[in-house]
Amino acid sequence: MHFQLSEEHLMIQKAARDFAVNECLPGVIERDELQKFPKEQILKLAELGFMGMMVSPEYGGAGMDTISYVLAMEEISKIDASVSVCMSVNNSLVSWGLEAFGNETQKQKYLTPLAQGKKDGELYIGAFLLSEPEAGSDATSQKTTAEDKGDYYLLNGTKNWITNGNSASVYLVMAQTDASKGPKGINTFIVEKSWPGVSVGAKENKLGIRGSDTHSISFTDVKVPKENRIGEDGFGFKFAMKTLAGGRIGIASQALGIASGAYELSLKYAKERKAFGKEIMHHQAIQFKLADMATRIESSRLLCLKAAWEKDNNIDYTLSSSMAKVFASETAMWAATEAVQIHGGYGYVKEYHVERLMRDAKITQIYEGTSEVQRIVIGRSILQ
Repeated sequence: MHFQLSEEHLMIQKAARDFAVNECLPGVIERDELQKFPKEQILKLAELGFMGMMVSPEYGGAGMDTISYVLAMEEISKIDASVSVCMSVNNSLVSWGLEAFGNETQKQKYLTPLAQGKKDGELYIGAFLLSEPEAGSDATSQKTTAEDKGDYYLLNGTKNWITNGNSASVYLVMAQTDASKGPKGINTFIVEKSWPGVSVGAKENKLGIRGSDTHSISFTDVKVPKENRIGEDGFGFKFAMKTLAGGRIGIASQALGIASGAYELSLKYAKERKAFGKEIMHHQAIQFKLADMATRIESSRLLCLKAAWEKDNNIDYTLSSSMAKVFASETAMWAATEAVQIHGGYGYVKEYHVERLMRDAKITQIYEGTSEVQRIVIGRSILQ
């Protein structure tokens, strides 16, 4: 058992940290206020190979391991979680799902440009469409339908809370083909945003990760070719669950980064701010907050890296990824709140960044499986 990162991992970590500081930090407050999608940052991430980190070079990816992905996600999330969630969805949910379960034609046509993050010089990313107005945590209750018409499926329905909703070129859409079969009647389809019948709703005005574009997506008699179904008939729900298990590592790493960012800002502030004649780091009340933050963040980091290691070594990582996500996300919310408290009145204003981290942290307890759902997964696993 080794607790030391390899030289390659350290290089990736540094590259991600430098990118976050030099490319994400400038303008991050303005992007948050204006809900501005970080297109320039995403294109530069693509140039670094970070939009298809774990995809094989055969399909235009960087061929890195999941540990590298965790390290990069943490560093970028310290500065801008809106950038990191776009990166996470494209890596964990869309690209990984296509490489693991798509056929060769699908990979050549869609995975290659997705892994590169661009096509013909333009941004080219994906989105994962599972949630619906009445199907959030209960993902089996799909109302979106895909009617088999012989040569194609006819897709109708609405999807909610879609990250990269307006910026994506490709959607992976879960839809019910045969309601009588329940979850076994669900399929996953590759749908191009430009197809007739696809419409993007208004951008959601969110509490946090305001730079990422979250939309509802509607389908009205969209013709989906048979060759765009992923896997065998009825594989869609399994596809979603298997893909989300890996996605949770990405969101756990995002939460870890938010917590780490809040901690680092608090540590810096505690060394500079004076109260009662000395820097506040010398007051035990602040020391205890920082000590607890450091301990919970390190615990979250180890959980994330363990889940990543299991994934890289083809070990069932369902339990580890759920543990990492629930613990890291709750740590992020708690640590960011403590960071605001340590900063006092300054923590309540945008200039000091921690109020944004607190707002960004909340979503990590909700998307890609709420904390309650993670506890269900963990409970079932330990009781087997």
